[in-house]
Amino acid sequence: MANSQNPKLKDELEAMTKHGIEVLPKEVIEAFEQSIQGLRDSGIAKGLVVGAKAPDFTLDNQTGKSITLSEENAKGPVILTFYRGEWCPFCNLELRAYQRIMDSIHEADAQLLAISPQTPDHSLNFQEKNELSFHVLSDLRNQIAEKYQLIFKLPDNLHEIYRSLGFALEEFNGNDSWELPVPATYVIDKQGIIRMASVNPDYRTRMEPVEVLNFLRSL
Repeated sequence: MANSQNPKLKDELEAMTKHGIEVLPKEVIEAFEQSIQGLRDSGIAKGLVVGAKAPDFTLDNQTGKSITLSEENAKGPVILTFYRGEWCPFCNLELRAYQRIMDSIHEADAQLLAISPQTPDHSLNFQEKNELSFHVLSDLRNQIAEKYQLIFKLPDNLHEIYRSLGFALEEFNGNDSWELPVPATYVIDKQGIIRMASVNPDYRTRMEPVEVLNFLRSL
């Protein structure tokens, strides 16, 4: 059973947002807000919807092992979550929240796969630092994120801001595309059909893992 005493991800994300507002320069906060609103207004990277067939893929995990979605699906439902990278504090919070309920996810005969565009070395570092017991997959150049209609290009005015914060994407992702996936979470049933989809251009907002777990149990 999931521990009812676990903190809510929503509360942790809100605390992280509040901290950022307190410590970052006003112009940086405004640039972040503008990029989120710009992405929302653009209508791009809306992601695949419920009822769609989930594109199959094979990606390397943090240790270089190839993981195939359809093979994991053969074991049961899959939670597929796209995150930006180990440099993103909001992504760290989300995946740690999933780790807290991994026993319950397995009890529901489900698997969790986490995908980012960062290199396998960074995925390994991320997995070890956060003590994650699920597959952390490297989607180099966002090839799978593109199939799930999630990729966007970070605005040019954010490149130097990201570098100044230690988020040099060319170092984490091994290329200079400055493309990222919109954070998204899918529940995919054993037939490979998307049964639940949560896609939000605001990376500070994520679906509560316990809600995902409750949906899994309803399948």
